[in-house]
Amino acid sequence: MLSEDFNISEDTGKVPAETRSSSDEPQRRIVHVDLDAFYASVEQRDNPELRGKPVAVGGSRERGVVAAASYEARRFDVHSAMPSVTARRKCPELIFVKPRFDVYREVSRQIREIFYEYTPLVEPLSLDEAYLDVTENRKDIPYATQVAREIRARIWEETQLTASAGISFNKFLAKMASDQNKPNGQFVITPEMGPAFVESLAVGKFHGIGPATARKMNEFGIVTGLDLKAQSLDFLQERFGKAGTHYYWIARAVDHRLVQPDRIRKSIGAENTFEKDLVVFEEMKAALQPIVDKVWRHCEQTGVRGRTVTLKVKFSDFQQITRSRTLPGYVESRLRLDQASVDLLLLLFPLNKSVRLLGVSLSGLNTDDESESPQLSLEL
Repeated sequence: MLSEDFNISEDTGKVPAETRSSSDEPQRRIVHVDLDAFYASVEQRDNPELRGKPVAVGGSRERGVVAAASYEARRFDVHSAMPSVTARRKCPELIFVKPRFDVYREVSRQIREIFYEYTPLVEPLSLDEAYLDVTENRKDIPYATQVAREIRARIWEETQLTASAGISFNKFLAKMASDQNKPNGQFVITPEMGPAFVESLAVGKFHGIGPATARKMNEFGIVTGLDLKAQSLDFLQERFGKAGTHYYWIARAVDHRLVQPDRIRKSIGAENTFEKDLVVFEEMKAALQPIVDKVWRHCEQTGVRGRTVTLKVKFSDFQQITRSRTLPGYVESRLRLDQASVDLLLLLFPLNKSVRLLGVSLSGLNTDDESESPQLSLEL
């Protein structure tokens, strides 16, 4: 049985200055709250005919992507970011529902108001999840587990939606803990549990380590957190760059990142460094497709839209350039994002050197506070 709460001992390891917080800071209690199958659950709540049935929020067309799947659909291995054609093949009875992001944003706003009743230190990650630092909370509740339990009860009472929560002494472990008892549960990772918990995980399960990085780690014989912990800082930095430092410390259950309230994302993007430099336009156009897919997938999952499309290009000699286009309105389809990205790429030809990296990003987001007047422009 897990203890109701925990004390956090001071870390005596040498932590990099950029990740180290003040040595006299209070022992931290971090809660990660994650709404269960958020978009699909809202649709089932609002339409009783969908309850108990496999539901996917997203487009059913050929290039559609699942933004969220109900737990009934997940039993068929349908999940977010899956192509809609694949989802329908796995679950022929799957019901597709068009997303209603205005509704999801309003429900998300309601839930954040609940968070703020407990702490001003709320860091939203998306419409359906957030970190909360409840070390010192507005209700003077001594136990983080009790705070999480109350918040989950309030969310159900006010929205009829369930949420899961992870409680720990840092953000990384709180995030990992929230996945342990889904749906509608919570889990705590104490300082005593932290190192062993991390060591037992497959690196592909680490928050922040995607499939491509996990495959690369596996090639080096790094399969579990224990394998990752066995690597030197130099080894990880040499092979994974700046991220190597982060991997080194989270393998030791160390994460001193603070909860950042009112964090506003100014852009979303993705990029890819190619194993072989590209020289032909058609090759680059094809290489852009998975990058555009990744950016649009984030747009579909979060409801975020942007007006400025930026193409990033890094050449074989490591020279880097960007080209941007601001559209009259928000990019509302993957096709429009793809067209704008390919148009920017086409403007660069003919090229006199090969390309080692391409990236696509969106800015001028509908989450920005600025209310710029939309206008068509091209930066070259």
